[in-house]
Amino acid sequence: MAGLEYVSGVEAEVVGKPSRAYFEAALSELGAEPADSVMVGDDVDSDVGGAKAVGLRGVLVRTGKFTEEALAAADPKPDGVLDSIGDLPEWLV
Repeated sequence: MAGLEYVSGVEAEVVGKPSRAYFEAALSELGAEPADSVMVGDDVDSDVGGAKAVGLRGVLVRTGKFTEEALAAADPKPDGVLDSIGDLPEWLV
């Protein structure tokens, strides 16, 4: 990336998770406010950390990329940790 920036004279903008722009674009597209929204994902850094950085609640699911070690080291901590996405409705109540 640095090489492309150098030869083009343009600074790249990161638009994927966990960038602020990614979450703000998703909220804008949905017409949603951060305080009324929840990000659910299996990556404590890019999903939960990115979401919490823009004011969303972040819920971590113990699937896919999830590891107990990453959860223990997480900063910020998720607002909730679920075994399955199927547990989300009960968590939201």
